[in-house]
Amino acid sequence: MKIAKRGGIDPFIAMEVMKAANERQAAGGDVIHMEVGQPSTGAPRTVREAAMRALGSDRLGYTEALGIPPLRAAIAKHYRDYYGLAVAPERIVVTTGSSGAFLLAFLAVFDHGDRIGVAEPGYPAYRNILTALGIEMIPLPSRAESGFRLDASQLRRAGAMDGILVATPANPTGTMLDLARLQGLVDVAEERNIALIVDEIYHGITYGGRAQSVLALTDKAIVINSFSKYFSMTGWRLGWMVLPEALIRPVECLAQNLFISPPSLSQWAAIAAFDAHDELEANVARYAANRALLLEELPGAGFDRLAPVDGAFYIYADVSRLTNDSVAFSRRMLKEIGVAATPGLDFDRAEGRHFMRFSFAGSTQEMREAARRLRDWRK
Repeated sequence: MKIAKRGGIDPFIAMEVMKAANERQAAGGDVIHMEVGQPSTGAPRTVREAAMRALGSDRLGYTEALGIPPLRAAIAKHYRDYYGLAVAPERIVVTTGSSGAFLLAFLAVFDHGDRIGVAEPGYPAYRNILTALGIEMIPLPSRAESGFRLDASQLRRAGAMDGILVATPANPTGTMLDLARLQGLVDVAEERNIALIVDEIYHGITYGGRAQSVLALTDKAIVINSFSKYFSMTGWRLGWMVLPEALIRPVECLAQNLFISPPSLSQWAAIAAFDAHDELEANVARYAANRALLLEELPGAGFDRLAPVDGAFYIYADVSRLTNDSVAFSRRMLKEIGVAATPGLDFDRAEGRHFMRFSFAGSTQEMREAARRLRDWRK
């Protein structure tokens, strides 16, 4: 049987590490999970209660491909309440996770052979989905000297592209782009008449100030967000996009054929996520405590060159003084002390062998124990 080349993409290494960690646990070993970007908390109480009501009162059939109107209206209200921005519900598309949103955006905007500039280090699924679709990813390296932030001058030197993709706050570095830097990206996209896609899925999880949405600057960008991170709903598989008007119908046709609709139970439940402010902010307070603990403790374990961590729940550590092979280093860490973390090679094919990503989305007790194990291991 012939096997298509598009299935030969790189694995998602974070998921491979999680698989190995789970196998260790199944064999009786203990593990502190710092490998995947998943909140350790479940969905908010309001969401669970709304799901129970929906189970009892709705047949949970197919919905409109773009999402149920009450949820699209609730997301539009979120933009008004949180950012002070007026976003029409008609521009909002509910998707099967942010993964579904990226697939729809890439298919709607780019043709086979097009070129898209992507900030690196960055979320590996960007690269792998683009590769599977036959779209050329142009790495746009962001390095420690710039705080892992891209700027417009770098884009202008990058040559011809059909689009730009950035994240703020970013995975794996946690760095954010302020409005001035976002404006620079908007300017380049408009000058060249190319697509600008901004991943904002870690909005709400920031330290020292709110993340700024590119929608404050333009209605031509594609914005992708998710209920997985701030709203702590990873397994509900629900995300959303904000689209320029010209893309709504093409995305709708693609969504109808690829997904029919997002999960209906998740949609009805997600409306209540916007009423869970206190619970969600308590989660962010715990992330902030974990961040402070690790920023203080990790240098004592030899991890003393760290990305800024403006937002999200990751610490990206330069481990070049400790290893030239972050994959092997990750395996040793899991085997010898039961700490699972993701090698930087997942996020950066050029320099990632010198980096590790630690997720601090777990409990503070777990983070304290992980720091102790790492410190003792590095003595």
